[in-house]
Amino acid sequence: MKEKCKHMKQSILMTFLALFTISSAIGQNFEKIVFNDKDAEDYYIQLKPPTENINGILVLLPGYAENAESIFPSSNLFNTAYANDIWTIAIAGGEKIYADEKVIDKLNRGLEDFLKRNPNVPKDKFVIGGLSAGGTISLRYAEYSMEHPAKAPIAIKGVFTVDSPIDLVDIWEYFQREIKKNYSEIGVAEARFISEKMKEEIGTPETDLQRYNELTPFNHRLTETGNEKYLKDVAVRVYHDIAIEWQLQQRRRSLFDSNALSSSELINRLMLMGNERAEFMASKQPGMRSNGMRHPHSWSIVDEIECIQWMLTLFESK
Repeated sequence: MKEKCKHMKQSILMTFLALFTISSAIGQNFEKIVFNDKDAEDYYIQLKPPTENINGILVLLPGYAENAESIFPSSNLFNTAYANDIWTIAIAGGEKIYADEKVIDKLNRGLEDFLKRNPNVPKDKFVIGGLSAGGTISLRYAEYSMEHPAKAPIAIKGVFTVDSPIDLVDIWEYFQREIKKNYSEIGVAEARFISEKMKEEIGTPETDLQRYNELTPFNHRLTETGNEKYLKDVAVRVYHDIAIEWQLQQRRRSLFDSNALSSSELINRLMLMGNERAEFMASKQPGMRSNGMRHPHSWSIVDEIECIQWMLTLFESK
């Protein structure tokens, strides 16, 4: 009981510190850093804590076609990071749900620019994560950094996804089901638009499966180990709000249409590979958008305080 009370007090203290510093964090200047004068989209937003003793760096990616600024009204991760001397960078992947060569190049150049401006920042204390497509890109970038350590400017301690479609073949097939069902106007419009863009850029799984296997963080259909093999020694978290009642009532979607299905299989395979830091994080609270609307596909499914505690543990590890 005493131990339980101790943990409760620590949690309350962390919560208080995070809430207390929201006003001070917002009071700080969010700095927009442009690293390519020829492209207005080549920038990142940073928030540096007022300390020289930085514990680590958190890189956040927004969802599909969202700008870097969209993260801050939707998540308190940066507030809690600020309270714990973690430097936050937000950078957008653009209209992409996968980390193709263009996205990898942008992330590399942005991170190289950050390190050039801040030469004292440790290159091996980075955690990267994102919502939806941002998480998909983060996961593949983490794999890339392990596969090509000489090309990646940073070494990643951990990676997390927030309701992300980590299997590109699965998301393609989901889009086709969504179009065929023709129930949710929002869902159908998204499915048509993004699948057409995928078809134009990388083809379809039927015609260009090799390209899909190159870009996808995970393909559960492969009998051999795919890109996930590069995550064997990386801390990996996937966050999901299962919310099957909401999905059925609001979108007519079953668990087969959820991003959680592929994510759970990824974590299972990583665990079977011996990765004891691979975790499926079922949301403890219902997903809510910043406008108060219930939606399981939201940043809010991440317990910010617990997530930052996880990062601090990673930053302290060798």
